[in-house]
Amino acid sequence: MTAQAVPPDAEKGFNEIKVDIEHIHVHDDPRKWSTARKTSILAIVASASMLATFATNIYSPALNQIKADLHASDTQIASSLSSFILVQGTAPLFWSAVSEILGRKIVYLSSEAIFIVGCIVVGLSKSIGVVIGMRCLQAFGSSAVISIGAGTLADIYEPHERGAMMGIYYAAPLLGPALGPMIGGALTEAFDWRATFYFLAAVCTLSLASFVIFFKDTFRRERSLAYQSALARMEAQRERKRKRGAETPETQTTIAVEDEEHVGDEPKLSEKGLEAQDTKSTKAPAIKLSLRDINPLAPLPRLLKRRNNLLVLFASGLLFAFGYSILYTCSRTFSNFYGYNSLQVGLVLLSYGVGNIAGSIFGGRWSDHTLRRLKAKKGGIGYSEMRLEGTKWAIGILPLSSLAYAWLCQKRVHVAAVCVALFFAGFLSIWIYSSTLAYIVDANVGRSTTAVALNSWFRGVMGFVAAEVAPLMQDGVGDGGMYTIWAGLLVIAGLLIALLLWKGQEWREQDLRREEGQ
Repeated sequence: MTAQAVPPDAEKGFNEIKVDIEHIHVHDDPRKWSTARKTSILAIVASASMLATFATNIYSPALNQIKADLHASDTQIASSLSSFILVQGTAPLFWSAVSEILGRKIVYLSSEAIFIVGCIVVGLSKSIGVVIGMRCLQAFGSSAVISIGAGTLADIYEPHERGAMMGIYYAAPLLGPALGPMIGGALTEAFDWRATFYFLAAVCTLSLASFVIFFKDTFRRERSLAYQSALARMEAQRERKRKRGAETPETQTTIAVEDEEHVGDEPKLSEKGLEAQDTKSTKAPAIKLSLRDINPLAPLPRLLKRRNNLLVLFASGLLFAFGYSILYTCSRTFSNFYGYNSLQVGLVLLSYGVGNIAGSIFGGRWSDHTLRRLKAKKGGIGYSEMRLEGTKWAIGILPLSSLAYAWLCQKRVHVAAVCVALFFAGFLSIWIYSSTLAYIVDANVGRSTTAVALNSWFRGVMGFVAAEVAPLMQDGVGDGGMYTIWAGLLVIAGLLIALLLWKGQEWREQDLRREEGQ
């Protein structure tokens, strides 16, 4: 099945991309499923995504107990967090590629099984080395839903619905920062730190069962640029055979390019090339894809050459590195200077998590509202950058919340004031992020899963760096100096988004034209 011409009365919005791969006709179109089915898929995927952040945050209040029990150093404890963040940010590049071959469901099932194994082994571990290694396995298993979760929502929702749905979807993993430390603190106080990982294994088992029983795969290869690229390679291979007089008819083709220089290439999918394919066909050509055809790194140079992507990826990475830094250093601050136990630390971090959840839900809805309002002003014509207009006020205030947290902690002010600062830091950072995540999906039509995986990689690398340097900075300049520096970094993130609002559409269209001309 191939691209259809977009009718003049079609939904306007992201129609600057002439080949409307988003709306190619497919069998059993997930976007035409009932609201109840879509909602159940959203609930299943959102619940699974919650595990990724639970795994990051649930043991934060137990760090001191782990350190004492396993005779670990501060550096090793920091590594158990930073290595998790790095792997969790990098692995989605692999999972997104596999999902383009085998679909979404098999990826969810296999990744959650890996996560369960990692949790159980961490709970049984007797050394910090095993903990770090199995934390990496946990991260690998939990990372799949981070990338293909957003891709799954893109499979079932139209662009004008995604902001609100992304906000709801992202509210679930934000229960990690909200409830994870509190639950982890309670389990650690009642039992020990190992109980937190057995709890994760039990919850993930329930999630795995929901995927087995209730989840129907949403992936449709006709709407995947990976599939369209494979189809183009098939046609190019046939054309080469024709020229050599060796063309043979095949009812089913395995894409295995004979000439090594063609392996991993991204054939250009021009408008004419797609339109030339039979739009009346009711069944897509039967193509078997393999990892040789879907190189997870192949699309990355193209995505990174788009200037709008670079801006939003760096801004997104800074926002998340800020959050990771807070989650680690806040635990140290309240354990060492306020004398709080694990449960009390979890309750303090609850304020940050509640802010995250509120920012995600309301920020996503405001993003959609902004997009609809601005499209209406332009006669129903919109573009991806419009939804970022709703972040302007937040990018101006977020650095102030970091400054407030910095010096309230430095001066050991009453915990209530610190909790207010944490709430606003969480609310504002995710208010912005809910819009940037929806933008990443909208601005990379046909590559949304890979683009979100690339976003996860940026987050992972920046989060890894933040977690590694956090204890050194905190010991060196204190919370006051550290989060004053973070305020400056958040100003930079805001300026990147402002530049995206100013030049993003122009640069994105220029880069797309350049790609088509190459």
